[in-house]
Amino acid sequence: MSRLPSVLLGLFMLGALASCSKSDEKPPEIIRPVLSMVVEPRTTQIFGFAGSVEPQVSADLAFRLLGRVVSRDVKVGDIVSKGTTIATLDPTALELAVQAAKAELSNAEAQFANAAASEERQRQLLAAANASQAVFDAAQQARKAAEANVERAKASLAKAQEQLGYARLFSDFDGVVTAVGAEVGQTVSPGQTVVTVARSDLREAVVDIPDQLTGDLAAGTPFQVILQSLPTIQTEAKLREIAPQSEGSTRTRRVKLTLTDPPQAFRLGSTVTATRMTKVTPTIELPLSALLEKDGADKVWIVDPQTSSVSAKEIKLAAKGAATFIVAEGLEAGMRVVTAGVHSLSEGQKVKVPEGGV
Repeated sequence: MSRLPSVLLGLFMLGALASCSKSDEKPPEIIRPVLSMVVEPRTTQIFGFAGSVEPQVSADLAFRLLGRVVSRDVKVGDIVSKGTTIATLDPTALELAVQAAKAELSNAEAQFANAAASEERQRQLLAAANASQAVFDAAQQARKAAEANVERAKASLAKAQEQLGYARLFSDFDGVVTAVGAEVGQTVSPGQTVVTVARSDLREAVVDIPDQLTGDLAAGTPFQVILQSLPTIQTEAKLREIAPQSEGSTRTRRVKLTLTDPPQAFRLGSTVTATRMTKVTPTIELPLSALLEKDGADKVWIVDPQTSSVSAKEIKLAAKGAATFIVAEGLEAGMRVVTAGVHSLSEGQKVKVPEGGV
């Protein structure tokens, strides 16, 4: 009976020794995978500006005369050819004016023929000493006046015929109708727009650019123009014209970009985005998730490539936005910065950077 307590005591001591040996063992260090990125100062910046495709050459066609429109053979979107009749005015009064001018010319030519014959008779009588010099001079003057009347009548006929030609409206180039301003039966004034025609082969992108971004713009500056409805369709463009002063309310300048061999998808009126890459002062920009605000200081976690451990690095911010921040001091190109989970790391903690660095 005396051996049982001693056996139990021995077993208890062995268990205690085993538990002590287990507690002395350190747990294995956890190596945590992290998202990170290598610091690369940005030296260029891409700006995008919304605009639309517009014709480089466009004309507002109008009649030169007051009249009533009796035909308009085109509508918006129609293709027109050079010299093809687009609209006409009622030609009745103009045709009557041409007939009157022709009659006036015939009368003037008849008077000229009589005056010329009279001059010739007086010349013969004067040669035979049967007429005075004064009578011959009067006949000669009448012939000259009749000749002048013929020239005046011819000019009047030409003017009347030209006026009749103004009753027909046509385009001086091939193009597409972009707007109409008068309907059949409407009386239009001289110069009132009836149809607007634009050249479809010469297209340009028109955008408004903030005044502070136009300082280095000059004719020929390259742009990339992207079709907003199909972003995969792009084309090159060059600056053709820039407004000399900015718009008072928006503080932007109207810029016209000539498209270089644009695809057919760049139709007139299409909405586009004109992008331009410019050089900027080297800037380090990081996602806001990389920022660690601790003890009143701004810090980031730097991954040491030799030890695969992290250390907090104090930085100074130049700017802070909704999704990113810009570093003014504290980082250099080539450093690897942790970009996620910064609040759960500790100084010197081992980390693992996945393949590709993220």
